[in-house]
Formats: sequence, C-alpha cells, structure tokens
Amino acid sequence: MPQSVYDPPQRCVAGSVGPPGQRTFFLQASEGERRTTVSLEKEQVRLLGTSLAELLDQVAPVEGSEEAAAAFVDTAPMDTPFDDDFRIQRLSVAWDAGRHRVVLEAHDRPEPDELVELDPEQDWPWTGLPPQSLVVVLEPARARAFAIRCGAAIEGGRPSCPFCGQPLDPSGHICPRANGYRR
Repeated sequence: MPQSVYDPPQRCVAGSVGPPGQRTFFLQASEGERRTTVSLEKEQVRLLGTSLAELLDQVAPVEGSEEAAAAFVDTAPMDTPFDDDFRIQRLSVAWDAGRHRVVLEAHDRPEPDELVELDPEQDWPWTGLPPQSLVVVLEPARARAFAIRCGAAIEGGRPSCPFCGQPLDPSGHICPRANGYRR
C-alpha cells in the first residue's frame, strides 16, 4: 500500500483503543469496502485537531464553522479491525485554495533530509520497503467535524494532576510539585 488517497472519504475519524494510560490512537479513512487505518501518538492527534481548527478559522470561517460541521460530526466507534497499515512519522495539513478543500497527508517516514542524519548501520523498520502514505481530502465542514472528533478522542484519557499537569494513574502518581509525595 504505497499511497492511499481518499478524495473524499465516506468516513474519516480519529479514535483510541485501550484503557486510559495504555491507549493506542488511530486515524481511519474509508470509502466503500476500502479502509486505511494508521496509528499515531496522542500528541499528534491533539496537534492535528488544533491545526485543522486554526486553519479553518483562517481560510474558511463560515463553511468550516462548528455550526456547519454539526451535521457531519461522527460519534460512532471506529471500524474493526484495528490493525494499522503503518505508523505515522510525518503528518501535514494543507489548504487547497483551487478546490477549496483541506488536505491531510500522513507518511510512514520522516522528511527525506532528516533521513540523511540517520545511522545507515541501524536496521530501520522501513528498510527495503516502499514509502507508505495516506492522503485525505475534506471539505471545510467535514474537516471541522474531524477536528472535533480529534478533541473527543483525546478527552477520554486519564485526568491531569491539578498541581503538575501530568496524567494521574488510578493509584495516583509521584508529583514533582509536591516534593515527591504521592497524590
């Protein structure tokens, strides 16, 4: 699967699987029977949602508003199975002004100039494999609905410590702001 393009997808969602503190995050795009599921970090999901919202506020404030997105917000669970096609290493969000669409690109490798600095002796997971990528093209209202879903996927985790902001485990945690005492 070198490149999967969904222009437009029937469904594009972000979600997580697993208990808080041990969740795995996924981005899933589908069209008919075809589906691509990629895994990513929680911070990437947060940044993706935030970046989309900021982009839409700048380039499509009316068509990409929360009111316009209300009809497209997808709260259904992700489709199974959750096996990822690849793990995202590089993610980008762009605005296609000619088509008036948001373009999401996810790649399984860092930028090519970043690869130069890597140790050639190390056996990287993609050695000998063709690059893989996922491209999703969304109209502004659907992009805002996806950004809302990204925020919802993040909120299902562990609560934050009111003192240091780190995630709280069910048994508490050793808080650096409390001189190492368990909270």
